[in-house]
Amino acid sequence: MSSLPAPTTRPQALTALFLAIAMAATVGGALGFQYLGGYIPCKLCYEQRIPYYVGAPLMLVAFLATLMRLPPIVTRGLLVVGGLLMVYGLYLGVYHSGVEWGFWPGPTDCGMVAAPSDTGGNGVLDSLNSVVPPSCDKAALRILGLSLAGWNAIASLVLAIVAFRGAFAKAR
Repeated sequence: MSSLPAPTTRPQALTALFLAIAMAATVGGALGFQYLGGYIPCKLCYEQRIPYYVGAPLMLVAFLATLMRLPPIVTRGLLVVGGLLMVYGLYLGVYHSGVEWGFWPGPTDCGMVAAPSDTGGNGVLDSLNSVVPPSCDKAALRILGLSLAGWNAIASLVLAIVAFRGAFAKAR
């Protein structure tokens, strides 16, 4: 951990900016599948978004910390926190994927999600009969054999590696 107090350099600033954009794009893609593609997320899908909702603004703060020339430990520490958030996202993605593949049971309350925002002109209670909340153990979509939870696990792994490499990179 001796590299945490090392001076921040341009790579840390670019890493923080990249992570902010990549995290926002990843969660934006999930929101796109939901609102444009019509895929209703399950409970675990919603939980997988939390590290991105926290991480993207946090990485912007890390980027601003380098611009404001705050102590290097601030930027590097925020990059570590961003990496830890992505490790948590990796855990959530692997857990959800395992539930989908039947490797382990999912939460018992997984069919409980928020009511749809578009009720077709009817009230929310009327739409409950026509809208079936998704179950966590069924992938709504598979791309190249992986569900969105699986792709989230891969994205989280890559972003965690980027964050930790940026945080612990030696100053040149």
